[in-house]
This record gives sequence, structure tokens and C-alpha cells, in this order.
Amino acid sequence: MKRYITLLMAGLILASCAKKEEPIIISPEELHNSIDKIVEIMIHDIFSPPVASRIFAYPNIAAYEIIAQVNPDYQTLSGQITDLKPIPKMDSISGINPQLSALIAHMNISRQLIFSEDKFDVLQDSLFNVWKTKNETEFEASKAYGLKVAEHIKGWMSKDNYSQTRTMPKFTVNTDEASRWQPTPPAYMDGIEPHWSKIRPFVLDSASQFKPVPPPPFSLEKDSDFYKELLEVYNISNKITAIGDASDEVAIAKFWDCNPYVSVTRGHLMFATKKITPGAHWIGITKIACRSTDSNFDDTVFAYTKTSLAIADAFISCWDEKYRSNLIRPETLINQHIDENWKPILQTPPFPEYTSGHSVVSGAAATALTSIFGENFSFIDDTETPYGLPIRKYTSFNTAADEAAISRMYGGIHYRAAVEVGVGQGRQIGALLNSKIKMKNNSNIAQN
Repeated sequence: MKRYITLLMAGLILASCAKKEEPIIISPEELHNSIDKIVEIMIHDIFSPPVASRIFAYPNIAAYEIIAQVNPDYQTLSGQITDLKPIPKMDSISGINPQLSALIAHMNISRQLIFSEDKFDVLQDSLFNVWKTKNETEFEASKAYGLKVAEHIKGWMSKDNYSQTRTMPKFTVNTDEASRWQPTPPAYMDGIEPHWSKIRPFVLDSASQFKPVPPPPFSLEKDSDFYKELLEVYNISNKITAIGDASDEVAIAKFWDCNPYVSVTRGHLMFATKKITPGAHWIGITKIACRSTDSNFDDTVFAYTKTSLAIADAFISCWDEKYRSNLIRPETLINQHIDENWKPILQTPPFPEYTSGHSVVSGAAATALTSIFGENFSFIDDTETPYGLPIRKYTSFNTAADEAAISRMYGGIHYRAAVEVGVGQGRQIGALLNSKIKMKNNSNIAQN
């Protein structure tokens, strides 16, 4: 009898333990939250806009490639984007949850690309504990496969020339040539990422594939096109600053600032005000679009991946032109030749003027997002509310991109040619991505 009771209790204990093994369901919110955490850390670590675009792209690609193995709606990027080889097959490991593996691969690569890993570990460890408690067998199998894919993507990532550019010489400022870029106040920083055009593109055949037309020829003659554009920046700035915060142009400039390098001077003290990058703003818009359409996990991974590819190649293309034309900023010329006390509404970022980075990135990202969610996709952009800025409403991604572009002229940091040519340059990159890369077998994942 005692033996029977003992066996019965053991059976009940085993049954109780077995009940704890339940399927792990991965929601798109877990991916959104993970990306939000990475963005928060990127702001803390102060990554430049081009480097930030790289941090978005590789983790998204890893997650997408896992999803593409099991979801017939998607096609692998292997053989489509530069040098990417097929990831290890999933069938070599049993009991894998593809969405869980995708998220683990995404987090693992993201963690490697930031500096403050310990800040991310808090979130990752918390998620790992939840998943392991829910179903240890499924968690361990999925984790093993996710890390295997992450190592594959890291090997590909390591050959994109990023490491080599870390040891290349700093940009040399040519002060003898009046048209050439010079460091701007208040920090007078060196030009950032002068060798970014050497980074391996994802979709572009080269950094110069969409080389824009040159800016208007440099001239300080008052009837020249260049001087007229310079004076336009000065006049617009004076007009809208006279109105102040009541001006919609000022609000637009501040909303799309996205400058991680803003320096604030208080007496002898200088400190940085940390913000998101232009790419991070469009990644935030991607999250808004996915949430508003109730996109599932796989479709959310797809949206993030396509948008981050557009953003990453946009920075490579734009930086190729920036350090080719090497054009001086409006602030420098206005202070030298028009008004020595003038300051732009936005702080001038530390790199050459032409073309406008935010304009190129916005054109590319908007084109990618339009291909996913449709032409007339209305949305409320609350991306900047954590930084004390109000929401703005848009009737389409392209409307938002046009506003982001013109915001740079309102802010006093770009000439008209840089924003108009820049947003067109970005749309060319987005159009190439849409036409050249086959990711989704069906039509739009959602229409507003």
C-alpha cells in the first residue's frame, strides 16, 4: 500500500511538472520592446546616425531570415543582398519555436553592437527567465538555433568593412578653400564617419549608385544661385524665429531634429543633450504602423527589416556624397558674411552639408514603408514625445518625409538643394529596394 501511495504521489508530481510545459507565444510587442530598449541604449551611448543604421539592420535581417524559413509568405534575402549566404537550416534541431529563435537572434546581435550591454541584459535575462519557466525544452532548443543563426550573421557582418573604417584617418579640414566644410559651434567637432561610403551596401551596387547632381556652384556673388539659397536660409530663419514657438515651421524643425550630438554650454560647462537619430525616428514610425495595423510577429519583423535596409543604404549613399562635395554649412557662411550673431534654430551637426542626411533617409524609409502599408496611410507620430515634443499627424509616409526634409531648412542647417535633391535621392534608393529585392510573396501586409 505504501509503495502504491509513493508511486501515485510521484506520478502526480510528474504530471504537475508536465503541466508547466506550455507553448511559448512570442508577440510583436516583445520585439517592439526589445528594439525600444536598444534605441534607449543607443541614445545613452551616443551613436552617430550612420553607425546607428547598422545597429538596426543586422539584427532585423537575422530575425527575418529565420522567419523566412517557415513562413511561405516570405523569401530569404540570401542571394539578394550583398554577400549574404543561407543561414543554417532549422531542421537540424527539433522542437524549435521560430519566432522565439528570431527574437533571440535579434537580441543577441543587437547586444553585441551596443556599448552598454549590461543595460540590455536586464531585459534579456528577464525574458529568458519567463520563457525558460514556461517551457524549458522549447526555450533551450530555440535559443540554441537563434544563437547559431546569430553567429552566421555576425560572420557576414564582420566583413562589411566597419572594423577597417575604425582605424582610418580622421577627416582633414581644408580651410584654404572657401566652399569646404568647417567644424561648427559650439563643440566644433571633427567630421564624423568620413569613410562611411566604404561600408558594404546591402542593396546598392555601390555607394555612388545614386550619385546626386552637384549642388549649385559655390559663389558669394549676390545674384548667384548659391548665394540666393544661403540668403533664403537666413531670411526664413529670421522670419520664423520672430514668431517663435507659435510658428509651425519652428515646431517642424524641432520635431525632426534627431541630432544625437547637441551640445549645451552653461558658463564653463559643456554637456550633451541626447536624442534619437533620423533612422531611429523612422524605426519608431515603423512600430507605429505595425501597431496600428495589428501586424503579427512575422509581418512586424518584415516591416522592420525592409525599412532598416532602406535606412542603412541611404546613409551609405548620402555619406558618399557628403564627403565628395564637402560643402560648407549655412551657419559658417552666414556668420562670416551676413550676420556674425546669427544662430540656426537647430544645432548644426558635425559633417558636410550636401546632401541632407535626414532627407535621404526619410525618402528611402518612406518609400519602403509605402510599399508595405500603402500610399494613403494616415498615422499619428508620437516618436518624439519622450523628448518633450508634441505629436504630429500625417496622411502618408511621403508627406512625413517631405516635412522631415524641409525641416532642415527651417532649422537653418541646410540649403534648399540639399533637402530637395536629398529626399529624391532617398526615394531612388527606396525604389531600388522595392524593385530589386523580393521579400514578400503576397501584396501589402496591411492597408489603412
